[in-house]
Amino acid sequence: MSYAVPNFSRKQITRAGFVLVDPLATRGAHSDALALINHWRACHAYPVNTFQATLRSRLKRIDAESIVATRLKRIPSIEKKLNVNPGMQLVRMQDVGGLRAIVGSIKNVRRVQELYSDGSLTHELVSTDDYIANPKVSGYRSLHLIYRYSNPGAPEYEGLCLELQVRTKIQHLWATAVETVGTFLNQALKSSEGEEEWLQYFQAVGAAFAWMEKSPVESTYFHLSRIEVFGLVKELGIRLDVRRKLDAFSVAAQHINNKSTGSYHLIILNAKLKTVSIDSFGLRRLEDANAAYATAEAVASKSSDDIQPVLVATDSMHKLRRAYPNYFLDTREFLRAISRIETTVDLHVITKRQNLRTAAKR
Repeated sequence: MSYAVPNFSRKQITRAGFVLVDPLATRGAHSDALALINHWRACHAYPVNTFQATLRSRLKRIDAESIVATRLKRIPSIEKKLNVNPGMQLVRMQDVGGLRAIVGSIKNVRRVQELYSDGSLTHELVSTDDYIANPKVSGYRSLHLIYRYSNPGAPEYEGLCLELQVRTKIQHLWATAVETVGTFLNQALKSSEGEEEWLQYFQAVGAAFAWMEKSPVESTYFHLSRIEVFGLVKELGIRLDVRRKLDAFSVAAQHINNKSTGSYHLIILNAKLKTVSIDSFGLRRLEDANAAYATAEAVASKSSDDIQPVLVATDSMHKLRRAYPNYFLDTREFLRAISRIETTVDLHVITKRQNLRTAAKR
């Protein structure tokens, strides 16, 4: 396999980041900066790949049904993060290379965390953000571990950072539903920007999902009982017509099937046309995959359509769709979880009425 090898200085990457978001930069300077950033991003593939090999091995002992996927951060996401954080040095961005582990329970999240905190890795654990113990106001919950890569056998990649996200299936359903709705509303719901009612809905769903997993809820909902939170989810869902809208978002990408082969997959979602395309690359074609990724992003930046490319890696097409359902506009599993919440509310109402009738007869 041919991996991109660093051939730049930290100062060059920092400078390229500033040029990327400089509205006064010349077209030539912007193009040169973008080329360097694409190469720098591609260099994260080596540490991400070696890291995920260990992750897959460890997860086999913890959760046989777990899913592991990797991705390199999209240029628009890099650019937005630099704009939101003026003066931020691109070289210090810690999630350009990312891994996602989806497991069946919070107990298994904690088992993964224990394995990665036992000191057996040569890589440096830079920071831990536990959004399960302390959910974000948005309702987001997941465990984030930031590592600085350190491998005596590959010193050229020393110091590159990567982010490992460990989340449960239901936490994953919440996060991908937020991205799917945000795509069609053309709003950054993921960044807590957009229509207040939708933000409130997903905030309430996050709290409901936390109740379902018997884990801490965000402080906004401390004063509400489980059934009150569930009732709020149902009420907001009816008001927003969530089920009908999410059903309408679903896309039948019939040209995508489980026979697609390859280790790296370039997914291109056209939200305007509701189409999804995938170009898969074998293990030895990583360089081609990165080049195609850069080209797709360049095309997307000039298109009037809402086109979102992303390069990810999974070991099967089935797991790809489960790891990134938002790129397939698939919210079916999310809606099943919402149905469980609504059923609980309905049963509570029925039971309450029956109890009142019984009490009245006495």
